[in-house]
Amino acid sequence: MLLIVSICMVLSFSGCKAEVGVKSELQQSKEDRQGEEGIEGEAGEEKAIYMDTSVPVGKRVENLLSLMTLEEKIGQMTQVARDFIISDEHITSYGIGSILSGGGSAPQPNTPENWADMYDNYQQFALSSRLGIPIIYGTDAVHGHNNLSGATIFPHNIGLGAAGDAELVKRVARITAIEASATGMDWTFSPCIAVPQDERWGRTYEGFSENSELVTALGKAAVEGYQGNSLSDDTSILACAKHFAGDGGTTGGIDRGNTECSEEDFRNVHITPYIGAIEAGVGSIMVSFNSWNGVPVHANSYLITDVLKGELGFDGLVVSDWSGINGIDGFYENMTEQDIMEGINAGIDMVMVPDNYVDFIVTLTGLVKDGRVSMERIDDAVRRILTIKFNLGLFENPCADRSNVGLIGSKEHREIAREAVRKSLVLLKNENQVLPLSKNIKRIVVAGTKADDIGSQCGGWTITWQGEVGDITEGTTILEAIESIVSEETEVIYSKDGSDVPEGAEVAIVVAGETPYAEYMGDDSDLLLGEVDANAINNLAGRGIPVVVILITGRPIIITDHLDKIDTLIAAWLPGTEGQGITDVIFGDYAPAGKLSYTWPASIDQIPINDVDGSKGALFPYGYGLTY
Repeated sequence: MLLIVSICMVLSFSGCKAEVGVKSELQQSKEDRQGEEGIEGEAGEEKAIYMDTSVPVGKRVENLLSLMTLEEKIGQMTQVARDFIISDEHITSYGIGSILSGGGSAPQPNTPENWADMYDNYQQFALSSRLGIPIIYGTDAVHGHNNLSGATIFPHNIGLGAAGDAELVKRVARITAIEASATGMDWTFSPCIAVPQDERWGRTYEGFSENSELVTALGKAAVEGYQGNSLSDDTSILACAKHFAGDGGTTGGIDRGNTECSEEDFRNVHITPYIGAIEAGVGSIMVSFNSWNGVPVHANSYLITDVLKGELGFDGLVVSDWSGINGIDGFYENMTEQDIMEGINAGIDMVMVPDNYVDFIVTLTGLVKDGRVSMERIDDAVRRILTIKFNLGLFENPCADRSNVGLIGSKEHREIAREAVRKSLVLLKNENQVLPLSKNIKRIVVAGTKADDIGSQCGGWTITWQGEVGDITEGTTILEAIESIVSEETEVIYSKDGSDVPEGAEVAIVVAGETPYAEYMGDDSDLLLGEVDANAINNLAGRGIPVVVILITGRPIIITDHLDKIDTLIAAWLPGTEGQGITDVIFGDYAPAGKLSYTWPASIDQIPINDVDGSKGALFPYGYGLTY
């Protein structure tokens, strides 16, 4: 056991995925240790063959499964958040199967090297267990490797939905996989293939569209980008389609609420994207917090086992959401024995505990010994988990491959993000053809709370869970992009509330929108523009100069009362770190091409509204978007 630890300690600083010669040494050390400890098959006649790469994956899985104790199997079904690991030795003693970084969870200092060191340290403890089963590490890389400072941050899915370009989505996911894998990450909890039906839901921006067909096409592209040609490739990471199912259809847009609809509608709207993801080979699917007609999905064996695993033929692993099984009884604060039994029996394979993992392991072990959870169910879960680990090549390449660290946040990657930004912009109004603007304008007034705020551009799930305002990571704000694209003779004046308008100003650009938010905290029953931004529009209206408003929001908001004061209106969504993509369009280097992937309501009482032809009185119907 000491030999495997010492080897991985050396490899953790050399990147063992790239060290072919050392791989065989690592493998040989495991084989030696297994021989010393007398690990044999069920009948005692066959030694461990699961480290033999010449053996088919299915046979390797079955061999390893036959060698495992009940406790080791349940350890593999346990996913722990890094912040809650009581002792790193628990990874070894409990045989923990997975570790995750939730929103905002990062080593300090938050650098690629520290991420890779952290990963390799955890992997050392996993490889020190009796059978040396590596962990799989998951993270919420939902619009780039967004927990990592300096990573390329792409537009959130609502913007990619407006771009409507599957090939672009695939490239975005591919770059995310390259940057994440360079820090050791194996697994991203993405893509979100929810089909949001109510803009009051705080996760609306995580969905590509209100239209199931578009979500299906872009979700498939994202899976293909993350997983690449093969999961075993150094730059591939495991995709996770989420949240199965109905998360975007809750009554009132309430996060973790109840989706009330017929099975026909539920299938047509909310399950259809999962069929596409499975066709694309998605390796994991996350269960949703919501209920369907009053039954928590985390306990719904019909949806998870009968439909997903049976009817749809999903053979990957099913993971719970963060403490998702806790809420089966309606109380997320505590995880009960009943919660665990119902969740596992419903078909969940890996449980994102994420904190009280010891209680989970002890309780589930007791449930199996008492016959309330079958050994068949446990073996099915562990078989799926081990298959993914073998397909990822973790047994051969257990440590971080750091060879692509130099690409993280690179100019090449940021150019793709910039392209995604400009393709995602939707021009909603352009009175008197104010746009495109000339780069030789003598004087421009820039206003609004979001004009010089990289954190607001990125939104939630960026560096922290809910996101933050301010200079939270590397990037180019919209104000900086304006200043860099205009001529040297152009004067750019920034006035947050629009009260400072100098003589001779030729145009005003107001960058307005929402303060960053994520799940749960982001639900909003009003969807109104903030006071400072509303005042900026009012202060600039009637000054005799055109007013261009750029909205930085995670969803359509109620803008009707301001529309008459605005000459030009652009929905820029949550564009990420590359503000130049916005100036590419407003200054005419590229024509706007985005189309609304969500209906834009005229008033809050219209929500929920799906309006493809304008007959329901939406301010802007689905698919709307001007150009020039």
